[in-house]
Amino acid sequence: MALVEVRNLAKTFGLAASPFGGRRGGEVRAVDDVSLDIYEGETLGLVGESGSGKSTLGRLILRLIEPTSGAVLFDGIDLMKASGPEMRRLRRNMQIIFQDPFGSLDPRFRVEDVIAEPLILHRKMLHPESVDRKGVDRKIMGESLSRDGCRQRVRELLRAVGMDESAMPRYPHEFSGGQRQRIGIARALALRPKFIVADEPVSALDVSVGAQIVNLLQQLQRDFGLTYLFISHSMPVVRYLSTRIAVMYRGQIVEIGSTEQITTLPQHAYTRQLLAATPEMAVS
Repeated sequence: MALVEVRNLAKTFGLAASPFGGRRGGEVRAVDDVSLDIYEGETLGLVGESGSGKSTLGRLILRLIEPTSGAVLFDGIDLMKASGPEMRRLRRNMQIIFQDPFGSLDPRFRVEDVIAEPLILHRKMLHPESVDRKGVDRKIMGESLSRDGCRQRVRELLRAVGMDESAMPRYPHEFSGGQRQRIGIARALALRPKFIVADEPVSALDVSVGAQIVNLLQQLQRDFGLTYLFISHSMPVVRYLSTRIAVMYRGQIVEIGSTEQITTLPQHAYTRQLLAATPEMAVS
């Protein structure tokens, strides 16, 4: 059975009327009747040009934005029918890595606080009895975790993403883009999720740094048993990382299949255009 099942998902956004008397509003269908499955342990690459609806689909799957219609099942649970408390419990298993490593980290937080924030928030929501008058965390996610234990978890997460504890007292502006993205990945891993949406995580980085991040994501998938939805406009990156590829165009999935099938025997004209735009991947 699939870990994530997407069924007839759609999202329509309203367009505001122009203050200059031009366009008078209307609607745009950003995601249009999308259905797909994501299997446990795989990387499904979602590829398409800017504006095709990729990021919107990723956020709909996590229910960060509400759909116009359709359903998303995570581990057999319909997220669209989940209550607020139930959704908060489910969120520990579903995380996101954002595209912008500069804007996704709060500049007022030290790195230790950035990574520990999910632990603290979910402790308060799931275990409100876990904090005593001295502020000591008795339990978090069913585990004994003191304040020192929380700091140790942060150290472990930093090591997992190729950094060390010297980063903990520093602020995001003190790091490079690649280092910030590693911090964002550590934050996404804090609750030990099953499923991660990686939303163009290397598009804002230099090519060499982006390659390091892609290799890190592969290693973390093996170490933590993760399932990815990897969103990108770059077919070579998607080919390198993905088990299967879904091609998105104007809000619809126009083709989906194994990485080899999509990159060597594309069936849809748009897929062939994407491949032709990368000379070393062009097919006849």
